[in-house]
Amino acid sequence: YSAVSGDSFPGNCSLRAPQRENQSFVARLLSRSDDKRINSHRIFLARVGAMAYNQFMTPLALIEQNFYFVQSLANFTELEALNLDYRYGAPDVVRDFLSYHETIKGHSKKTVDEDFLDLRTFFRFMLVHKGRVPRDADFAEISIMGVDLDFVRQISLSDIYEFLAFLARDHGLGAASRARKIAVIRSYYKYMTTKTHRLDINPVMDLDSPKSPKTLPRYLNIEESRQLLSASENGANGDRDYCIITLFLNCGLRISEVVGLNLTDISADALRVNGKGAKQRVVYLNDACADALNAYLSSRKAIAAIDRQALFLSSRRTRISRSTVHSLVKKHLLEAGLERSKYSSHKLRHTAATLMLRNGVDVRTLQELLGHEHLNTTQIYTHVESDSLRDAAKRSPLSDIKRGG
Repeated sequence: YSAVSGDSFPGNCSLRAPQRENQSFVARLLSRSDDKRINSHRIFLARVGAMAYNQFMTPLALIEQNFYFVQSLANFTELEALNLDYRYGAPDVVRDFLSYHETIKGHSKKTVDEDFLDLRTFFRFMLVHKGRVPRDADFAEISIMGVDLDFVRQISLSDIYEFLAFLARDHGLGAASRARKIAVIRSYYKYMTTKTHRLDINPVMDLDSPKSPKTLPRYLNIEESRQLLSASENGANGDRDYCIITLFLNCGLRISEVVGLNLTDISADALRVNGKGAKQRVVYLNDACADALNAYLSSRKAIAAIDRQALFLSSRRTRISRSTVHSLVKKHLLEAGLERSKYSSHKLRHTAATLMLRNGVDVRTLQELLGHEHLNTTQIYTHVESDSLRDAAKRSPLSDIKRGG
């Protein structure tokens, strides 16, 4: 309310306020037709009206039970933030696809939300491109609720090429970003043609993805890794930070996997890791990981954890966040005398993969350890600098010829 009206969060919208006062608050929120941001979301608010009434107009018990919804309204910079939920911000022809991927394919909420944003951008462009919306309309305010099956049928391959040009020229998106949007569009049309048979023609059947430049992963060498480990031992959270960085460098975990670890995921010599796409895998612990984990668990016992299941805790005794992990990695990189701008927590995953491959781990085993779905994702680590490549360069028969010699 405060974000869209400029007023302070109303005192008479207390979680313990009588039902009529909460009803009055919602009525005022919906009636502010003078605010264009409210106006632009009237259809959306109508669709979630039942949810809003359930939150604000029900008896006290239900209002208290759902108080996070009330609190979150005060924190939104715009009501657009609410519209990120595809269940209320997408038309049927889009919502069915996203629901299928979330409930049947098991894709994470984050992945589905990103797919929704990509499809929303796609259909906003098409509404303008096809003349359904004026070209001078605020792109971020265009509703896609009017997109139906007939409109989707009208989109051709040439229209999609226009969309890609729009992304490149008007938004400055690189090849990798455009490729992701193409992947979502391709998945959408495949669903509409082969899964639901609502479309007869797939316009993206022959669409190629933009060619992305192949970049080699950046990683720490063994000595730099030792420096980072040494730097992470000190400080109030030394046991925790050292354990986290040890797991990054030895097991190649993703940051989301580290953050999501629970105490129940620990067994005698292994961790059960929840990877991308809700896929679980077992990662075995070497001696360095086992020692670091045991030391941290000993110090964790003295903490009155609020989140009792979480393995790694923040200073607030709740589950550690991604941002905290990013910060502690950057902090210890600086303490180790390494360039913070060049490395990140994900670069530590690259480091683990590269060093294991260079020390004899075969690529198939590495694929399983890293949780890669496709082998070609893992094979990038086979192209990094290695001793064999350096030795091959030295073996050239012309390697001893120097200028003027």
